[in-house]
Amino acid sequence: MASAPVEAKVKAATSATFVVSLVIAVLNGVVADDSLLKPLPSWLQPVIIAIVPAAITFLSGWNASHTPRTPSGS
Repeated sequence: MASAPVEAKVKAATSATFVVSLVIAVLNGVVADDSLLKPLPSWLQPVIIAIVPAAITFLSGWNASHTPRTPSGS
């Protein structure tokens, strides 16, 4: 099973999470203060930061096409 190809859904979800996390990190480094999320209550800011990558991961995995499985030769 270790030689099985990685499914498109996993690749899409992983790539989306990486990109969103990178964007959040860059915005945090550039802004370096709370002005980006300032309109939100302080208790909601960490929740949003935690939920956004997870939501993008879910949605990208949901929308990616399924990799067809081939019968194994074993």
